[in-house]
Amino acid sequence: MNTMNSTVEMTASKKLFSIKDSIWALLVIAGAFYAWQSFGHIMDAYEDGILVGSAIGLILLGRFWPSIKTLSYAVATLSLLALWTYTQHNNQISANEQAFFLKFLISSQSAFMWMSALFVLSTIGYFAGLIAKSDFTTKIASILAWSGAAFGLVGMMVRWRESYLINPEYGHIPVSSLYEVFILFAVLTTLMYLYYEQKIRTRSMGGFVMLIVSASVAFLLWYTFDRGAHEIQPLVPALKSYWMKIHVPANFIGYGGFSIAAMVGLAYVLTEKIQLKNPNSSFLRAMPSLESMDDLMYKTIALGFAFFTIATVLGAMWAAEAWGGYWSWDPKETWALIVWLNYAAWLHIRMSKGWRGRPMALWALIGLVVTTFAFLGVNMFLSGLHSYGEL
Repeated sequence: MNTMNSTVEMTASKKLFSIKDSIWALLVIAGAFYAWQSFGHIMDAYEDGILVGSAIGLILLGRFWPSIKTLSYAVATLSLLALWTYTQHNNQISANEQAFFLKFLISSQSAFMWMSALFVLSTIGYFAGLIAKSDFTTKIASILAWSGAAFGLVGMMVRWRESYLINPEYGHIPVSSLYEVFILFAVLTTLMYLYYEQKIRTRSMGGFVMLIVSASVAFLLWYTFDRGAHEIQPLVPALKSYWMKIHVPANFIGYGGFSIAAMVGLAYVLTEKIQLKNPNSSFLRAMPSLESMDDLMYKTIALGFAFFTIATVLGAMWAAEAWGGYWSWDPKETWALIVWLNYAAWLHIRMSKGWRGRPMALWALIGLVVTTFAFLGVNMFLSGLHSYGEL
């Protein structure tokens, strides 16, 4: 009898999840159709394809990772509230200084400030929970990380609309400037980490990973208040392309994967050192095994490498269209190749020679230095065809 009841409950549970998945798919399709109906007149065939592909990808991601559904519902609700508020103020950008919720919560700049605060608090919370051995504290830190990612996505969605409100000629997806891609990096890296946090069922590495996110937040705050980088500017001609909508996100999934691997590598080195000096340390009991961290480094580098490879190919195709050649040894292209070769070698050595542990963790950390220079250093110290990304 108990077996029959259990079978019935499992069947009902599967049906419930199927219904949830169907509702999710219908909502995503409805949202994509509304977007096409509203903006299809300014979209070309390639952008129509990107919209369809994004909808399909989001449906599959929601089925594969249910937590993304909750995040998406929150982001959609807050974004639509912001857009509705602008509509109530005759679509004037000045509404972000007049309407209470826009000014203090969901205009793009307000949302980014909330994102920044939540990410920093999350970093502190993860380390506080690790030190105090408090599951409750690390759970709060995880919630703060989710909330920060939500506000980051809301800010990007609203900034997209604000760019059109300022001037239709300025309108663009917010992944074009160094300021915007730093936000994209912080959000994508956090979400990628949160996925693995759920998968491996431990929050003990959250502080290490969120350190790199907090560092990007520190740069964003400096870039905002010292350079006024948050101001929406028109796109340079080279960026007025559908390629930007797929090349840049793919690139920063790669950067996010490499950054997570490096910070897990830092946790690995620290854990191994403590293990040698004090095998009974409470810190060791809180951390996952060295084997688990080694495996996570491999998975995040493999994921990052796959997307970085796609981004590099897309970038070459974009370059051929914009500049007449697939490759020109521009400093950004050259350093992208260096990054690609570095992680190709990392994966090759691991799979062919069986290297594990400390050497690979240190290599992942060195890889972060190389990646950071390719991401930021080239913009600071070198010039070339990608000069529109300079500080």
